[in-house]
Amino acid sequence: MSDANGTSNGAGGASNGVNPEKDLAASNLPGQRGEGGEEIRVQRGMFGADNGGDTSGYGGLVRSVRLPGPAARPYGGWFDEVADELEGALEEQGLLPGNAIEKTVVDRGEITFHIEREHLLRVARTLRDDPALRFELCTGVSGVHYLHDKGRELHAVYHLRSITHNRLIRLEVSAPDADPHIPSLVSVYPTNDWHERETYDFFGIVFDGHPALTRIMMPDDWQGHPQRKDYPLGGIPVEYKGAQIPAPDQRRSYS
Repeated sequence: MSDANGTSNGAGGASNGVNPEKDLAASNLPGQRGEGGEEIRVQRGMFGADNGGDTSGYGGLVRSVRLPGPAARPYGGWFDEVADELEGALEEQGLLPGNAIEKTVVDRGEITFHIEREHLLRVARTLRDDPALRFELCTGVSGVHYLHDKGRELHAVYHLRSITHNRLIRLEVSAPDADPHIPSLVSVYPTNDWHERETYDFFGIVFDGHPALTRIMMPDDWQGHPQRKDYPLGGIPVEYKGAQIPAPDQRRSYS
């Protein structure tokens, strides 16, 4: 879900698209993903098919699915300024940055701070209120479901913009399928209200502290969360010669 209405395959981070300083982070661009990233799955066969559905006869494809790994300092440009100020502000509050920030990813000229969920509210308030940071605007939260990222399958991605400093970053927070709870940011960024409801509706992430966390798109009695990767594909409710057309993953193979 790339913002309020779509599904994302992941989030590498964010930067200021008009600031040429971001080019200074070129050493952390795509090549680093394959070298130092976190492998969460290996797909084999054409298009990753592993159930006999490879109709091409080519089964030799092997693709490693990786998430970007932590970047090394210097990040480049203003990325280091933001990271230094955030870490310093957290230390002033008595919070060790390493306990709040899991990792900092710089990928494709964009920066993402991966935050421990129990410290999300404090980090968000710091980013909003610190004069050197001033990320006054959160443009929403997006859900991502990494089915094979065991213990951290559900990710919430926040897009923060500083109007004062003309900068753009992301925060990313993870939770396991078995405990899909993340603190609500509505008290810090009220515009997140409906975005959190939609992410809950489609991904099942429970935003603790939300003033009215109910479905926003699907009926209230809908079963499941339809943008999760483990949600069953639906069949087509049209009869053909007395039979219903099954879901795509249940149709016969022509191999």
